[in-house]
Amino acid sequence: MTTHPTDQQPVLVIMGVSGSGKSTVAGILAGQLGWDLEEGDDLHPPANVAKMSAGTPLTDQDRWPWLDKVAEWITEHTAAGLPGIITCSALKRIYRDRMRGDHVIFVHLTGDRDTINQRISARQDHFMPPALLDTQIATLEPPGPDENVLEVDLGRKPAEEAAEIIERLGLHPELGSSTLGSDHPGTSSAPPIGDLLTPNVGD
Repeated sequence: MTTHPTDQQPVLVIMGVSGSGKSTVAGILAGQLGWDLEEGDDLHPPANVAKMSAGTPLTDQDRWPWLDKVAEWITEHTAAGLPGIITCSALKRIYRDRMRGDHVIFVHLTGDRDTINQRISARQDHFMPPALLDTQIATLEPPGPDENVLEVDLGRKPAEEAAEIIERLGLHPELGSSTLGSDHPGTSSAPPIGDLLTPNVGD
């Protein structure tokens, strides 16, 4: 699976269970490529954050509005011809069905439970308690061979994981993206999806 300089570069969905290093790897990729970056967890409504902070697993009903926001961010970029990077656990195939499309690649960070548990236990700034790891692992439906996915083994330095992703996908910096030189790399340079799908008066 490779891209070429003449191709539209993809939106990468950095996926995996909590603690797999999605945010760290995504941040490195955005910094090296100059691509728009969005932290999928920031799109959760407050009610979802409260449930996860209390150690209560989310239901599918809780997740659909969140997944719709993730999908909207992705579509804004692919429709505008812009690459981007967004983190999202994307644990079930039906969740990924909401996000998939042309120029969308799922990058699955995978590793054994002990490695991931150690990472979660060392974190001080995340609302996912380690006790929910088993629930996430049980929920995970690994992407199948028919899904546009790149599997990346974790357990190494995040910079090495990011370098592997760039090399295997043949990615290159995107000068038109907002991350280069921006103090706020999460700010999207893509126009609102409504502007892309609604024709101008007189067209």
